[in-house]
Amino acid sequence: MSTLTMTGWLVSGRTLFPGLLASAVLATAAAFLSQQYGMPVMLVALLLGMGMNFLSVDSPCAPGIDFTARTVLRIGVALLGLRITLVQIVALGWQPLLLVVLSITLTIAVAMVVARLLGFQSLFGLLTGGATAICGASAALALSASLPNHPLKERATMFTVIGVSSLSTLAMVVYPIVANAFGLDARHAGIFLGATIHDVAQVVGAGYSMSRETGDVAILVKLMRVAMLLPVIVFAAMLTRRRGDLPAGARPPLLPAFGVAFLAFVAVSSSGLLPSALINLGSDVSRWCLVAAVAALGMKTHLRELVAVGFKPVAFMIGETVFLAALALALLRWM
Repeated sequence: MSTLTMTGWLVSGRTLFPGLLASAVLATAAAFLSQQYGMPVMLVALLLGMGMNFLSVDSPCAPGIDFTARTVLRIGVALLGLRITLVQIVALGWQPLLLVVLSITLTIAVAMVVARLLGFQSLFGLLTGGATAICGASAALALSASLPNHPLKERATMFTVIGVSSLSTLAMVVYPIVANAFGLDARHAGIFLGATIHDVAQVVGAGYSMSRETGDVAILVKLMRVAMLLPVIVFAAMLTRRRGDLPAGARPPLLPAFGVAFLAFVAVSSSGLLPSALINLGSDVSRWCLVAAVAALGMKTHLRELVAVGFKPVAFMIGETVFLAALALALLRWM
């Protein structure tokens, strides 16, 4: 290993350390409060993080907080694969897959039509509808790279990222209440949460705040949605080519690496080759990574930023979110 590489790692480590430490401290505090008062650890971590969100703005902690909310989160999600086997996946049946395909297709189609009716471009509906229906901010960035260049494209992308992140945080708190109100059992609650909440972190937080089974089902259904990013990007690229304006620059991966790693860990867990002690260790590391990531996500949440874009786009995204949730509940009843 070269001295230059080692120096780069040390500099990067010093940059990330304050934010990593802040996230770890909040995760530890959340775990303690959860044990003392019987509250969901993910919800406690989120609330503690939101109370400390000033650390993510012009602070030495900001780079580490961002790293925790993104990279540490993905490590935690990938390691969740150690807790899930192919037997559990098969047990879900065909209904969740059909629900995911129908909900994504209908949400994007309706969003594109309503966007035109409201005076927006249909591609804005594709951007926000895809982010809502698939995987939040990650889908917004991936779809943005596949859409035609436009003077307002960057602003629309940033609004979408802020919108889905904020609404997903709200859904993390509200949707478990909705699931209980509709009398959903652990499996159906997991399908509902995994099929409707925008971002992975909030799916994890909402699912495991209800039960371990609900969380496991929710993350499986969520990763089904993530996999649907590929055909939607292909659809966006087809629209772009038809308009004759191909996007410049490198495109993001069609399938996030953490999703691939998750599936790899599922395969390893299903093989029975790993001892139970190692699987338990991986599960514990995953849990701490996810709690820290949810705390970091809370520190990055600034709901006031949505006010600056006006009411109509905000109402549009809220409508997409409500439509997806209502559609998922209806499909669950029908199936």
